[in-house]
Amino acid sequence: IFQRGAMDGLMAVTPFTDKYLKVARPTLFMDAVKGRKNSPLIDLDGVFGLHPSMAAFENMFREKRMAIVHGIGSPNSTRSHFDAQDFMESGTPFRKGTESGWLNRAVGLLGHEAATPFQGVSLTSSLPRSFYGNNPAIAINNLQDFNVKLRGNIKGANLAAKSFEDLYDATSPGLLKETGKESFEAIKMLQKVDAKNYEPANHAIYPNSALGNSLKQIAQLIKVDVGLEIGFAESGGWDTHINQGTDTGIFARNVNDLSNSIMAFWTDMENYHDDITVMTMTEFGRTVKQNGTGGTDHGRASCNFILGNGVNGGLVHGIVAPLAMENLEDGRDLAVTTDFRSVFSE
Repeated sequence: IFQRGAMDGLMAVTPFTDKYLKVARPTLFMDAVKGRKNSPLIDLDGVFGLHPSMAAFENMFREKRMAIVHGIGSPNSTRSHFDAQDFMESGTPFRKGTESGWLNRAVGLLGHEAATPFQGVSLTSSLPRSFYGNNPAIAINNLQDFNVKLRGNIKGANLAAKSFEDLYDATSPGLLKETGKESFEAIKMLQKVDAKNYEPANHAIYPNSALGNSLKQIAQLIKVDVGLEIGFAESGGWDTHINQGTDTGIFARNVNDLSNSIMAFWTDMENYHDDITVMTMTEFGRTVKQNGTGGTDHGRASCNFILGNGVNGGLVHGIVAPLAMENLEDGRDLAVTTDFRSVFSE
């Protein structure tokens, strides 16, 4: 799950005992002390506190099925959203010319038997940079729309399918033909999915948000066994320059949607927990010091969340030194102490 816009890791998982952070964020600092004006952080280990709007994650952390990596980021110090996302998705932070994405390179390496159009699926309107490459990958904005042409009248559907296939059989060899054949095969496989009437398991309730809807559809693809290896989804709105808020506001709404969407997916996928790992990523973090408009500017390190039965959970991994000026990257940012590639590669 790519959190586009750069999440403030210091607000998502706050080193609440850090006196320097408290001074740097006079109106944004949150702590774990109960009874104050704002909702307290969820004390994870006496050092780090989880944002209260991410309460859905607490049990997973206590059960040691969720790990947090703090101080994670790119060795490339760019603060450009476009460049940082491009580097993270290619997995080559100092090389712009890389044609493939890191997830596409991972497709096919996971031990599945046969390639299908659904080995790599992005629930987005266009294929993300992470999935560029030679291995099977497809972008589907909405499962219901994708297979609607083959629904309804069976006879008509078969005629449509036949003409569709004939059309691409008649084209000259090349990209158009291959893309068309892959799409045709994908549509045929998706006839098994009844997206409109899907009932999540265990009464899981997905938020009615872009991320919630994407994860619900990834759950359906897993359950109908179309050969999915890697699913990709996005969450936007993390560029919090203005009025970031604390226990309410833009940031609180975003982390609430993120955590509730992921936990709805996890609840829905109970029978598949041993086979699923969920990881979040964001291109960089935010400045330690708040700005003059109640927000935070582009920074360096952030944190990410990894959920699964095979995760070394219940820990905040990584190094977060005291946020004194001498420990800050460029005198302003949480330093990158874990290269994102070392986590992604696992």
